[in-house]
Amino acid sequence: MSTAWTSRYAQRTKGIKSSAIRELLKITQRPEVISFAGGLPAPDVFPVARFQEACRKVLEQNASMALQYGATEGYEPLREMIARHTERYGIKAQTENVLITSGSQQALDLIGKLLINAGDRVLVEAPTYLGALQAFDVYGAEYVSVPSDGDGLRTDLLETPLRSGPKFMYVLPNFQNPGGTTLSEGRRHELVLMADRYGIPIIEDDPYGQLRYEGEHLTPLVVLDRENLRRDNGYSIGNVIYLSTFSKTLAPGLRLGWIVAPPDVIAKLIQLKQGADLHTSTFVQIVAYEVAKDGFLDEHVKLIRKVYRERRDVMLEALQQYFPPEVTWTRPKGGLFLWVSLPEGMDAQKLFQVALKENVAFVPGDSFYARNGFSEEGKRHFRMNFSNAKPEQIREGVRRLSVAVKQQMEQLQPARVG
Repeated sequence: MSTAWTSRYAQRTKGIKSSAIRELLKITQRPEVISFAGGLPAPDVFPVARFQEACRKVLEQNASMALQYGATEGYEPLREMIARHTERYGIKAQTENVLITSGSQQALDLIGKLLINAGDRVLVEAPTYLGALQAFDVYGAEYVSVPSDGDGLRTDLLETPLRSGPKFMYVLPNFQNPGGTTLSEGRRHELVLMADRYGIPIIEDDPYGQLRYEGEHLTPLVVLDRENLRRDNGYSIGNVIYLSTFSKTLAPGLRLGWIVAPPDVIAKLIQLKQGADLHTSTFVQIVAYEVAKDGFLDEHVKLIRKVYRERRDVMLEALQQYFPPEVTWTRPKGGLFLWVSLPEGMDAQKLFQVALKENVAFVPGDSFYARNGFSEEGKRHFRMNFSNAKPEQIREGVRRLSVAVKQQMEQLQPARVG
């Protein structure tokens, strides 16, 4: 490595690490490996024909706009569509409240730019989304971690962390990545009221909310904030910024996400985005609009739910069939992931190496914990993705993984007896 460059790197680059998941995906590209590692949608549900038709139509009818520079805030018909779509969940956003981003990962980066000074504390769940930690780390965030259980973030443990004065809370209330858990209705109300009491804003990240396979939809935090606290019907005020994406409902290769926030926050985010990329791809935005319009997205999401529900059920059945009773896991009602807990003494990183020899992969859990935030606890957990592999691959992959789990448990047995 050239020291001529490394000595000139900015201070903020120190301590920045590669995403464990992105690195793992390099290892798991081998065709013989059944991978439960990436949070990958199933390519067999991509609406390829609809995209082909949309691209043809856009280039024939609107090429001069689609291939040109565009407004930083995004393609207005797409923003209007998002505002209309979110209203069915009670989110009363206007077009001026919506900013299109280059994937929800850019949304997280812009939030970091907007809110975090070096040393600021951010309250996160333990575990939480690795990509958010990566985005916030760049700006020098410190973390206050609060444990989760089967009903999501433990609001009964929030009082002391909130008193420490975090800059904001980052929460994934629906089918959380990595845990697959959903924040219960009662805890949603508690979280919003406590956030208001202590003056701590909430970043509500909701990439999986539409992918519910059972149970009733739960009210978003951004809506509860308005209703519980009798805020006005619009977004001139509010304690919650809402993020979502097309990555899980259309295709991740689009790199299309969005932020819903009060107009003054959107205006500042637009300035920050201008310095990053001027605007998200005009062509991609217009094509996505053409694909999603006329009710197509609603129908397509129904197909995705059907396919992923089946794959979730297959994985849960296979885990029940093959795994030893000492191992437990979450039972997600939606999303793409479940979270496995190993017995005390087991190490998911070591298990991963054994699993690779069996040609199966997952993501060890320690990657999903903030620095100083229960990272030791992460060693006995790992994340599994059920959306990408076909049912027969899921069954075989879980069988292979059970072989690795039993091998490591047998190695630990003498130590337990002794």
